Amino acid sequence: MPYYSEEIIEEVRSRTDIVDVISQYVNLQKKGSQYFGLCPFHNEKTGSFSVSPQKQMYYCFGCGAGGNVFSFLMNYNNMTFNEAMEELANKAGVELPKREMTYQDRQRESKREKLFEINKEAASYYYKILRSDAGKRALDYFTGRQLSPETMHKFGLGATSKYSDSLYKYLRQKGYEDEILKDSGLITLDEKRGGHDKFWNRAMFPIFDAGGKVVAFGGRVMGEGEPKYLNSPETEIFNKSKTLFGLYFARRTKRAQFILCEGYMDVISLHQAGFDNAVASLGTALTEGHAGILKRFVKDVYLSYDSDGAGQKAALRAIPILKRAGISCRIINMSPYKDPDEFIKNLGAQEYEKRIADAENSFIYQIRQLEKNYDLTDPEKKSDFQKEVAKMIVLEFSSDLERENYIDTVSRLFMIPKEGLKKYIRTLGEQGITARPEPEAKDFSVKKKPKDDGILVSQRLLLTWLVEEPTIYKKIKSYIGQDDFEDGLYRQVAGEVLSVLESDGIPDPGAISTHFEDLEDQKVVAALFNTSVGELTDGKDRSKALKETLLRIKKHSLEQAQKNGADFKSLIAGKKTLQSLEGVTF
Repeated sequence: MPYYSEEIIEEVRSRTDIVDVISQYVNLQKKGSQYFGLCPFHNEKTGSFSVSPQKQMYYCFGCGAGGNVFSFLMNYNNMTFNEAMEELANKAGVELPKREMTYQDRQRESKREKLFEINKEAASYYYKILRSDAGKRALDYFTGRQLSPETMHKFGLGATSKYSDSLYKYLRQKGYEDEILKDSGLITLDEKRGGHDKFWNRAMFPIFDAGGKVVAFGGRVMGEGEPKYLNSPETEIFNKSKTLFGLYFARRTKRAQFILCEGYMDVISLHQAGFDNAVASLGTALTEGHAGILKRFVKDVYLSYDSDGAGQKAALRAIPILKRAGISCRIINMSPYKDPDEFIKNLGAQEYEKRIADAENSFIYQIRQLEKNYDLTDPEKKSDFQKEVAKMIVLEFSSDLERENYIDTVSRLFMIPKEGLKKYIRTLGEQGITARPEPEAKDFSVKKKPKDDGILVSQRLLLTWLVEEPTIYKKIKSYIGQDDFEDGLYRQVAGEVLSVLESDGIPDPGAISTHFEDLEDQKVVAALFNTSVGELTDGKDRSKALKETLLRIKKHSLEQAQKNGADFKSLIAGKKTLQSLEGVTF
């Protein structure tokens, strides 16, 4: 529940450009009057996520996510409304009045603060154990990895004891209850064992958010045991798909790019060697969320993944994700060593600096990896490889200039006849193969939008139409009213739209959406203003399509009125209006 007045909320919203805000997280491309990009709320390869500067709303035609600038920050950054309000007000230069928080706000804020406190206490506890007799094994591990005391201090490295309930007992002594300890992800509760630690017998790596607060931990087992590395589960303050290890330190770098690694030790070793721009995803493949965070800080990312087969596959998966986020990507060659940590230990920082300077263009790297799949001593396989390269160039680059540049480079590096390559690319173009988005992969982790019945589509269409073309209201006002819309959100939104139009105003979808606090309600409201008029009219004369839409809504309204036992007089009046509508031409 917001505790700011509607006037101050509207002032902040109206002084904030939703395109500017969302473009910090999503790579947006302008198409007509709207902006499109890849949805940050579900995995997709085609840009179905739209942002409208006119409506000051976003909407995903794939998963149905939608709302205004406040709901975007709330969904993307796991913020409360008031946190989003305060962030946007600060950027817009609006001074917010001091107001009391609601009970629900205080509860949630109190819980988040306690989770941060617990993680801080745990980090301090682990830090002290590392520097005690109980942490000798972990300390030997870190020193064996050639980490200095200064580096261990900088990253807050720690250790657990060999007992499986030592942190639990420590935190209970600090006054924390079982329920909040369980929610922290650091403690597991069961009937047989009671409370016990998530991490024990491990060397510990605190995970900081971008602001420097400890939000989670990673732990490496000491000796035998599985898994070798273990991360905290996700909590209210930790989302692993939107958290990068080392970001708190890397964000201060003066270098123009980030180095993206795979592991904790790679990041720490690089920072110790002077590369303070290294970050890593947390034991998981790079996600769209990670790419969105990276885009907030840099335009260029250098991949320094393991040089083995798994690392190469990870790089090939990461490259398109970074590209879709609008990030330029290059690949650092660490041969003959496996990872940055090994490389630095054996060849040193100066040689790694050279490898950065010689980092390979990501498209060339993709071709080099493709080349490994073909026996180039066989003329047939060699031709297959060269045809595949041509197809990659066609699909990747839409402009003639880009294609020419890559044709020159690729033909020289991979000894492909330049004229033959150009000719085959022309052939592909004649066959209709052009640069286009990859087909969207199936994503079973996201609920698809349920199919609506026709009447709801018609009602959404009319509301979108009224917002986009307010002048039609005067033509249809005598035939349609608030009560003709579905009871609930549809009717409430229709009432606000029609009220504004009746007073010769222009409806503001972004402002209307702020009247709905629930994020699920905001998704529905966003859908009401983002139905494609062009598609649903299906090439028909727009006047005819408008009349058909009104007739569907009015007939359904009358049917519902009869079912609900409306009085005879109102039913007669409704039928007369319907008959009049059937005879009119717009």
